Amino acid sequence: MNLTHTGLQERQAWKKAGIEIPSYDRAAMVKKTKEAPGWVHFGAGNIFRGFIAGLQDALLEEGLADTGIIAAETFDFDIMDKIYEPFDDLALLITLKADGSTEKKVIASIAEGVKADSADAQEWERLRTIFISPSLQMVSFTITEKGYALKGADGTYFPFVQSDIDNGPEHPAGAMAVVCALLLERYRQGAAPLAVVSMDNCSHNGEKLQNSILTMAEEWKKKGFADDGFLEYLKNEEKIAFPWSMIDKITPRPSVSLAEQLETDGVAAMQPVITSKRTYIAPFVNAEGPQYLVIEDKFPAGRPALEKAGVYMTDRDTVNRVERMKVTTCLNPLHTALAVYGCILGYTSIAEEMKDPELRALVEKIGLTEGMPVVTDPKILSPEDFVNEVIYDRLPNPFIPDAPQRIASDTSQKVGIRYGETIKSYVERYGDAKKLTFIPLAIAGWCRYLLAVDDELNPFELSADPMIPELKGWLQGVEAGKPETYAGQLKPILSNENIFGVNLYDAGIGSLTEAMFLEEIAGAGAVRETLRKYLQHFTRS
Repeated sequence: MNLTHTGLQERQAWKKAGIEIPSYDRAAMVKKTKEAPGWVHFGAGNIFRGFIAGLQDALLEEGLADTGIIAAETFDFDIMDKIYEPFDDLALLITLKADGSTEKKVIASIAEGVKADSADAQEWERLRTIFISPSLQMVSFTITEKGYALKGADGTYFPFVQSDIDNGPEHPAGAMAVVCALLLERYRQGAAPLAVVSMDNCSHNGEKLQNSILTMAEEWKKKGFADDGFLEYLKNEEKIAFPWSMIDKITPRPSVSLAEQLETDGVAAMQPVITSKRTYIAPFVNAEGPQYLVIEDKFPAGRPALEKAGVYMTDRDTVNRVERMKVTTCLNPLHTALAVYGCILGYTSIAEEMKDPELRALVEKIGLTEGMPVVTDPKILSPEDFVNEVIYDRLPNPFIPDAPQRIASDTSQKVGIRYGETIKSYVERYGDAKKLTFIPLAIAGWCRYLLAVDDELNPFELSADPMIPELKGWLQGVEAGKPETYAGQLKPILSNENIFGVNLYDAGIGSLTEAMFLEEIAGAGAVRETLRKYLQHFTRS
């Protein structure tokens, strides 16, 4: 069987292989989409193919839509040449369940793939035609947070951004310049309304996207490439809206073993490829089942019936509350605790960590016991249900390969949100955070991790973090296995409001965290013993 438009005609073979294929008239959908495009998505990778395209596919199946999505790629054009074109823009979604079972479905809602390459006259003209079409309702993005970045740490524009500013909208290269140039075309051809929607997993994503587009437009105006009217068009929410969103779904790199299984089942040419830009991608996407997308309902040109596909359409405040619930209580704090302790205890898999009675109990206590009293309730979904799904379904799923070493990256940039916000909420509600035990235990674990020595006192490599040199400087002289080397070196870290958003001593938990850290450096096996001491009443066999 071939994953192509023609190959899908072998309906019985696909059914025999246990793979669901579309029941709608895909050829008619593709034709109508090309004639009257309604939705363009930038970022043609796994999260798009395995989640967002699936939303429109569901609407097409239910007869609630008759057009699909046009996929545009700004960064890695090999994706179009090696994954989209040979497979007629189809994708095969494999949902990986915690019990080892899978569901397989062909996602057929992508009507067309386009390279957002201004150097390719034919591709660029196609994008321009799409953007000036009055039927276009929304443009969405999964290009990662760095796709919106225009400046480096020194505050100056990246060289490619400066080049885009200097060269103007005729031949843009970076994603923000490409989109700004296409919006300029839409403005010049009648200034029709449009929603420009970031679906990337970062805080205030709509604001980040809006700021970058406006910055590019303002720079072009200074150089005479754009006028005041274009800026007014971009700033008028009745014309161009930048809704905020929250997305949550894991789509790990495609599994070679799944590719082999698909080929054994009769599906041809499923092996992953590595592109020239080092993208690891395959004709199929493997992903976890749980998925969440919450979008601010601000679409001046109309939109698909996304709520019928499971998307939460709401207001900006609710988007913020859902994100705060996830990032400060129900998911991210648990990830960080598993990351630092996983590295110390020699784990390389989050799912394996969840088999560890102490680590499982730790995330239960952080999420369910200490988080729930102050959790932000977004009302549109239950924090208790969300965190229970994370703990008992998502984190233990052995088919979602995630490593503590990856999650431990940049922890200094995360603890202020992931733990500091809950600590501040306790101080606000109770006067201090002395009711907390397990969040301090997680913070002590992070400080112990910074010594770069595991629980058997063997060295390991710390994950990347911009504050590592500074943090190690503060901890100078402390040696795991030699508690006598500790002389208060932790105090500058635990009192640092720039790290935690609060002074932990003022919050009433600095001394406790310090004491836990001291216990964890007592000798070989001390980390495990400290976990057992504080979690002995809560571990499950």
